[in-house]
Amino acid sequence: VVIIPLFASIIASGLMLLVLGGPIAWVMTQLTAWLNSLSGASAILLGIILGLMMAFDLGGPVNKVAYAFAVAGLGAGSATNVVPFEIMAAVMAAGMVPPLALALASTVLYRKGFTKPERENGKAAWLLGASFISEGAIPFAAADPLRVIPASMIGAAVTGAISMAAGVTSRAPHGGIFVFFAIGDVAMFIVAILAGTVVSALVLVGLKKWVRRAPAASEDAVVTADERVAVAV
Repeated sequence: VVIIPLFASIIASGLMLLVLGGPIAWVMTQLTAWLNSLSGASAILLGIILGLMMAFDLGGPVNKVAYAFAVAGLGAGSATNVVPFEIMAAVMAAGMVPPLALALASTVLYRKGFTKPERENGKAAWLLGASFISEGAIPFAAADPLRVIPASMIGAAVTGAISMAAGVTSRAPHGGIFVFFAIGDVAMFIVAILAGTVVSALVLVGLKKWVRRAPAASEDAVVTADERVAVAV
């Protein structure tokens, strides 16, 4: 209980510091620089890219780059420069979509396509998504990444695009529905989130219905050659 976690932490932190830290920092720097170069680009395109990044790894490095990019810009926002506030709103709205979409799909639209633990996680994902906690989608993504992550990215991109196109702003870096007082054009903020949530949920349901995973071989179904001979005899 004590020794194994201690040594595992030492090894993991040592690898991060000496081996992985440099490359990860370089990638995050390059992503941030790329986003900065897009600041003057089409608002819709920027919203799509930020939405894709927010749903790509659900709280991982790519998600954090998009979020840090938005938060860093808040200080530059003003009455004459609302773009940073628009970026923050797009990032927040897009980050709310994955858990909300999975909650909708697992508890309302397609309950039989999810296991009982996933349906229970779906109930919690309603609140997590509403609070802008993208990690609420991680249990689903861990169990079925090839269907959950693409569906989440599509919906988040839709939300980011709608939010940026409508000029929705946010002066708060976090909070989801609990910071509506800091949101400019709350109605369009809600519309963007609802649109992305429905799109993601429908795409996921479609993928679960028509893109089947190969079933894992059950231990009970594995029969050795000796057992087949014994049965034949």
